[in-house]
Amino acid sequence: MSVRTLRLFRLASLVAAALPALSLPGTALSGQSPKIATYVRYRVDGATSYGRVVGTTVQQLRAAPWLDTTRTGRTVPLARVQLLAPATPSKVIAVGLNDQTHLGERSAATYPGLFTKLPTSIIAHDEPIVLPPDANNAHYEGEMVIVIGKEATNVSVADAKQYVFGITVGNDVSERDWQKSDLQWFRAKAADTFGPMGPVLITGLNYDDLLLQTRLNGEVVQSQRTKDLIFDVAAQVSYISRYVTLMPGDVIYTGTPGTTKRIVAGDVVEVELEGVGILRNRVTQRGAR
Repeated sequence: MSVRTLRLFRLASLVAAALPALSLPGTALSGQSPKIATYVRYRVDGATSYGRVVGTTVQQLRAAPWLDTTRTGRTVPLARVQLLAPATPSKVIAVGLNDQTHLGERSAATYPGLFTKLPTSIIAHDEPIVLPPDANNAHYEGEMVIVIGKEATNVSVADAKQYVFGITVGNDVSERDWQKSDLQWFRAKAADTFGPMGPVLITGLNYDDLLLQTRLNGEVVQSQRTKDLIFDVAAQVSYISRYVTLMPGDVIYTGTPGTTKRIVAGDVVEVELEGVGILRNRVTQRGAR
């Protein structure tokens, strides 16, 4: 085996570990509906594209899949690509305190509690979470992330799922001391690299009943099904669309379960969502200037 072949084999193994188990080309995930599809945003040979994953191959698309799923005819081995965050949203909206296990003894709200992250907080699978030098109490928050497929303004709960293109995995990194002390959650939630997302975008799953697990250095620290969210996917999309227009490619972090812990430089956080894959990021900390 040549050195180049060995490197490609090792890269393919790493990519496969992050993705859901894919079946043969032209079929869906094993045991799942044929409507399920896996999409990626990727870079290869210096060019960035969207593609559909079929088996071990990425089939290039003309545009983002929520805009056009037409394939260009160009393909590339999955092992060759660098996976990027699967969306480049104009808005990053998040729902807080959306799981009773995260609320503790607090009462659930009667409507979703919203805050925003910034598009510049988004990073991809395997990119580092870089804590600012004065971030002393940053926590992981494993979450399912909704990707909007078409413009949504004041949509009903009954119609809301028509505006969801698919889902991916997210980590709503949060600096707890800043959450408590600042006027708003701007620093605590929207700092650069505080929005890991990926590795893939999946359509066709039952978004309202998937197992979400977070691991910190290999130890399971969060485990809950998305059916336990207080406000489900449809309720979130409908409520948000009453106040802001959701555009194709916008994302919604749907809320984290259970308790969270501090992360420090050297930690590895993995968030796994059933049928979607594993989002993995190492934690680093920027030195003071």
